[in-house]
Formats: sequence, structure tokens, C-alpha cells
Amino acid sequence: MHVNEAYSTVVVCVCWSCVGDVVYLVSSCDYRPSVWRFHVYISAVRYCACVIRGTQILPFNSIPDRDQGKKTRTGSRRPEESEQSGEKRKRKRAITTVTSHGYPPYFLSVKERRVKMNQCVHGMIYLAVLVAFAACDAPPVPLDDIVIEKTFVPEQCVRAVKVGDYVRYHYNGMFPDGKKFDSSYDRSSTYNVYVGKKQLIEGMDRALVGMCVNERRLVKIPPQLAYGKEGYGDVIPSDAILHFDVLLLDVWNPDDVVQMKTYYTPENCSRKVEVSDYVRYHYNGTLLDGTLFDSSHTRMRTYDTYVGIGWLIAGMDQGLLGMCVGEKRIITMPPSLGYGSNGDGSDIPQQASLVFDVVLLDLHNPKDGVSIINQDIPQPCHRKSVAGDFIRYHYNGSLLDGTFFDSSYSRNRTYDTYVGKGYVIGGMDEGLIGVCIGEKRRIIIPPHLGYGEEGTGTKIPGSAVLVFDIHIIDFHNPSDTVVITTNYKPVVCETLAKKGDFVKYHYNASLMDGSFIDSTYNYGKTYNIVLGANQVVPGMEEGLKEMCVGERRHLVIPPHLGYGERGVDGEVPASAVLIFDIEMIEMEAGLPDGYMFIWNEDVSADLFTEMDADKDLQVLASEFSDYILRQVNEGKGRLAPGFDAYRIIENMFSNQDRNGDGKITEDEFKLKADETTHDEL
Repeated sequence: MHVNEAYSTVVVCVCWSCVGDVVYLVSSCDYRPSVWRFHVYISAVRYCACVIRGTQILPFNSIPDRDQGKKTRTGSRRPEESEQSGEKRKRKRAITTVTSHGYPPYFLSVKERRVKMNQCVHGMIYLAVLVAFAACDAPPVPLDDIVIEKTFVPEQCVRAVKVGDYVRYHYNGMFPDGKKFDSSYDRSSTYNVYVGKKQLIEGMDRALVGMCVNERRLVKIPPQLAYGKEGYGDVIPSDAILHFDVLLLDVWNPDDVVQMKTYYTPENCSRKVEVSDYVRYHYNGTLLDGTLFDSSHTRMRTYDTYVGIGWLIAGMDQGLLGMCVGEKRIITMPPSLGYGSNGDGSDIPQQASLVFDVVLLDLHNPKDGVSIINQDIPQPCHRKSVAGDFIRYHYNGSLLDGTFFDSSYSRNRTYDTYVGKGYVIGGMDEGLIGVCIGEKRRIIIPPHLGYGEEGTGTKIPGSAVLVFDIHIIDFHNPSDTVVITTNYKPVVCETLAKKGDFVKYHYNASLMDGSFIDSTYNYGKTYNIVLGANQVVPGMEEGLKEMCVGERRHLVIPPHLGYGERGVDGEVPASAVLIFDIEMIEMEAGLPDGYMFIWNEDVSADLFTEMDADKDLQVLASEFSDYILRQVNEGKGRLAPGFDAYRIIENMFSNQDRNGDGKITEDEFKLKADETTHDEL
């Protein structure tokens, strides 16, 4: 490209850059109508075009210089010059005409053309600045219609404003220069009004339509859609363009009803809320824009109330109906079903829509009784509990929503009590009647049969429905006796066990639920006792009587004939019914009641002399013991079986030594037949 061509290109670019600056500056004065901006734009383009045209630099081979029209060095003119001399004279006159109008001539030297071009560029820049300021400082030209700029749009828009809706919004009102003339924020109160019912200026009525809650708009309203030529007192002048920064907080319609949206439903829903039911629920209460005004969670206590009888605002009364325990739902209500035109006086403003996020925790009706479900009844069931029985059971206690509050398993000990006598809450008293040993059942108890309106003060809240999953371990009645079932009896069964007999038997011991206690088979030896000597629990004494060797029995021993209310630490629980499977292995007849030693033959007439081995007229303990043992070994006498022989002999000697001096004299010595108060010979 020729140098002159490059320079001319730069000039063109500078000129168009000036045009762009003018248009940008004019456009930034956004209160000017588009027609004004268009005229400014066209004027700038036209001027720039003139400048470019007037300073165009043609290539040297196409633009004549100062020497054109003169003679050449040879003294002759160019042929084409002579041929077109008349045409050039016309062209010169045209150029002279242009020059007279102030435009630079074509035929200037390169230096002159460049100086002139620089002057044009500087003039163009000056023109751009002047036009921009003139446009921005010019008097406002009215808008044709409202202008809406959405400065914030929420991600979700469940509902948009329609004509006839009632809205609550905040706003800042300003003039185009930014000067504020009004603000709802300054009054700390939203502006509340119906849309499309001529309660607002026309521009605002139109601008609010289609807005979503929490949406923010910048609204520019021309005078003819605002306060027009009259203005508004001293606040808004005549023909004023108004700007409103609007934040929508609430929208509802007089035809609105309660809206319910369930976002969690439990798998099992055996019952739903009905009118007159009593419910316990947690909630978060917010306005439609998300502002929190109340929450039961922050108080760490449920809201407890009857449904459908006017204890709640109408919208909540309707919104809770049909809920299941554990269900979560959003309840949205218009102010007519909430706190209306007055609000609540503090946190809930006037004419506010309310949104409650509710989770239902409990449900019952004052007419409810105890419910028994999920029964697992063992077969066979020989006996069912009745009022007055003493029962041992395990349980897990929870609220209706599954919140755990107690368990006997965690203490590793059953809960033991009488039923039907008021020892437990009324619902449990009722729920434990008619159970079988080993049965499992779920007992659901309404609060009026549980812990009532007060609860327990700790884990069980007031008016709470209780759920007990129980497992019956055993039960008995204080009037119960030993239940004896003979499983096997030998054909020859003539000698029967009686009091004083020494018996040997095997046993397996367990609780009513089958829990193992003990077994002699594990030790490889029998259990040996003397019947009637209080060596076993009374129930076992009773169960062994009149058994013969080889017989097998099944014994059910109630705790008052077993180990009682204390049990055996680590082995037998308190108040436990015992199960024994026993087999008689061996039996030795005992002595008559009250005797520890008897003679198998006639007693010697000189018994004292026979005992006095050293003939010193007194019998020492050693002499007495040697003599008795010799009689037993020779078969002349017999000691009571099942006892320690030396303990028996020691006891016999002590009974004969009446003065306790360690020896028996002939005066002290007497036979059993001669005594009525001692177990002597």
C-alpha cells in the first residue's frame, strides 16, 4: 500500500472511532428516546463522511499535481491535456466552488494535505465530545412505554403475578438522576395492594404482572403512565419519569385455598389425621419469601393440639388432615386462612401468605383404646395371663414416630410386675392381659392410658402415644402350686420316696422361655438330698415325693416355691418360674421322723457300761463315737442317711451331755424312748 493510502486509512479509522464514541456516549443517557439517539448518530456519520471525503488522498498516478497544465520540459503539453482542456476548465470551476464552501481542495501538496487532515481529525474528536454532552444534558424526552430490567430472577418461580392478585413488595422510588423520592424500606413496611384494579399508577400496575416472589426489577415509567403533568404535590414534579427498584415478597389471590405438597411419605401408614384427632408435630414457619418467623425445633418441643375444632388457624386445620405419622409436607395458605389483615402483631405482617414445613410425630384420638398388633403366639399356649398374675417380660419402648425412650434389654433384666392391679400404666395393664408365655406383641397406648399430658418430664413428652414391643418370659399366680407331669414311670414302681428318704436324681433346669440354668448331666454325677430336710427349694421337695427309682417327671415351680423374688445372682432371675426335668436314680429309706439313729436289734440292757470303755463311770465323746460307729458297722444300728455320720454322733453326744461338761454320767444317760424333747438314743 502506498504511504498516502495508509495515512488515509488511519484517518478513516479515527473518524469512525469518533462516531462510535458519540453513539456510545449518547446511548448511555438511557432516558433519551431512541429517536433522539438515532438523529445524533446520523448527524455524526454524515459529518465524518464529509471529513473523509474532503481529505481523501488519491494515489499519485491518479491525482494531478501543481505542475499539471504547464508545459513539459520539451515545451509541449501532454496530448490528453490538450484534448480535454475544456473539461478540465469545468472541473476547476467545480473545485473552486467547493473551496468556496470551506472544504479543502483536491490539489494540495502532500504536506498541506496532511496538516489539513490532522485539523479535521481534531475537529471530529471535539465534535464527538460536544455531541455527547449535549445529548446527555438535554431536557428529558418522555418514554413511549414502561421499561423493565430484571435485576434478579429466582431459580424457581412457582407462581407469577396476575391481574387481580394481591401483592406485598418493597420498593425504592427514584428520579432518573438517582434522587430518591420515596421508599417502603424507610417505613419498615411493605406496600400491599391489588394488581390491575387501578389502586396503583398504570405503569406500576403493568410492571408487577409476571413477577415471581423474590424477583427484583428496575422499572422505568414515563409520565403519561405515572403522575403526568400534574405530578404529585411537592414530591413528584410535572412530566417526571420515575424509576422503581421493586422486590416482590408475597402474592396471593382471594380465590386461593390451602396448598399441600408432601415430600416424604412413610412406607407404612395405618392411620391418617381426622377431625378431632390430637396431634404432635414439629414445624418451621416462613413467609412466602422464605423469611422465618417461628419454629418448634428452636424450642425443642412439639406443637400439640386438636385438629379441626378451631384450636388452630384455619389453614393449618385443613393442612394437617390426612397426614400419616412420619409424613413431611409443605402447607401454604393465603392470609384469609392464616392471620389475615392484622398479622400476629409481631413476626407475621399484615396480609401475609404463610408456609409451614411440617413433620407429624404423633396422632391419637381421645376415644382410642389400647391397640395390639403384630402378635407372635407360640403353639401350644397352655395358659394365658389374667388379672392378678405376676409377669416377667422384656420390652422396647418408643414413641409413635420411632423415637426410642427405654428398654429392659439394655439393663439385661426383665420387667417384673403384677398385672391388672395398677402397678403399671393403664394401657400396659390392659395390654398384658391374655398373653401366652413366649408370646411377642406390640402394644400401642394412647396418652390418656399412658403418661398423660405431662409425660415423664424427660424422655416421654406430654400427650405422647407409646409403643411397646414386648416378649413374655414367664408369668405365674401367687396361688399356683407345683405342676407335676410324669413323662415316664417304670412297670414296677412300689417303693415311693417319702420324707426322710435319701434320694439321688438327675435334672435339667431351665426358665420358662427355655433359658438354660443347670444340669447334673454336665457334672457326671447325681444330685443327692434327704427329702424333708430343706436341702432343696420347696417346689423340688414337692416334685420328688412319691417318685420311684427310674421314674421321670417334668416340674413347673412358681417362684414362691422356688428362689423367690431374689433369685440366684447370676443364675436364676428374680421371681422366675423354674422348669425341672428330673429322673430318680437311687433311693435309700430314711429313719422315722425325728430320729437320727435307730437300733436294728434289741437294745442292750447295760448300754452305758458298754460305752464306758475305761470303766470310770463316765463316757467321753471319743468313747461314745467309737461305740456308735461300731454298732453301725456291725449292722446293729443305723444312722440317718444323707448326713455326715460324725455330725450326727456329735449331735447325739451333745444331747446326752446335759450339763455340757464334755462327759456323760449314768444319771444323764437316757434312751430316746425315755425322752420327749431331745433326739437321743
